[in-house]
Amino acid sequence: MSDLLFIHWHVNPEIFHIGSLSIRWYSVLFVSGFILGWYIFKWFFKREGVPASLLDPLLYTLLIGTIVGARLGHCIFYQPDYYFGSWQGFWEIFMPWKGGLASHGGTIALFLAMWWFAHHYGKKYDFDLLWILDRLCIAVCFAGALIRFGNLFNSEIYGDVTSLPWGFIFELRGETEPKHPTQLYEAFSYIILGLVLLWMYRYRLEKLKRGTIIGIFFIVLFGMRFLIEFIKEPQVGFEENMVLNMGQWLSIPFILAGIGILIYSLKWGKPAMIVHPEKPKQQPTHYAKGLGK
Repeated sequence: MSDLLFIHWHVNPEIFHIGSLSIRWYSVLFVSGFILGWYIFKWFFKREGVPASLLDPLLYTLLIGTIVGARLGHCIFYQPDYYFGSWQGFWEIFMPWKGGLASHGGTIALFLAMWWFAHHYGKKYDFDLLWILDRLCIAVCFAGALIRFGNLFNSEIYGDVTSLPWGFIFELRGETEPKHPTQLYEAFSYIILGLVLLWMYRYRLEKLKRGTIIGIFFIVLFGMRFLIEFIKEPQVGFEENMVLNMGQWLSIPFILAGIGILIYSLKWGKPAMIVHPEKPKQQPTHYAKGLGK
């Protein structure tokens, strides 16, 4: 088949640079995911009576948790020998701009960050960890899709050789054969999942239990991730001889957790929507004429 049918991908990952400072598509799309998530949560909070003043601390918590968790996830799961084998490698743990973020590590950190957020604010405003996770995963679907588009602009994390007409030849990486654009496979699967979960929230929230949405999210998203990894090139050398790569091994616990959360939700879950306790109505004071004489 003629390579004219394939997509020759040689887009510059940098939008522009001034001296040593460069602005990359990945960075813009990464930040855009948080901005989009902020507006999605603004709608969630408004619909369910949670004060908008919590949006900013939520954004900071998510941002710190994602960057720290994703960076540590990459260093621990994918290149521990490099990052923990020398002082130079160790100091590079604190330099995420040098590359290397793992979504599984980011997910674990987000879970812990949201546990802290729910513990700190939830009791006062009538929500718990499952409530915040049910809504967070919807925003994560769209933010994750933007990050995968960023990976495409970086010409990274792509798949094996393919003869399909939508194969990408990543010329900036020196590739001469078309490869599966697994970044797009993941991005589109995240968007579809996000739209389905958003529909459930919009039209079925009153019938749902807490934990149902995050349970479905874990099962479907990491299930798709598990399957797509079969056609993805190894990210690090030690994966080449593995039957299941690191991404697949890390996806399995999340799939099992999703199944467990979904079962718990359907059997014992609280209502998905916040039900604010009604304040007791103040009894009117009646003054009877003539009393007290």
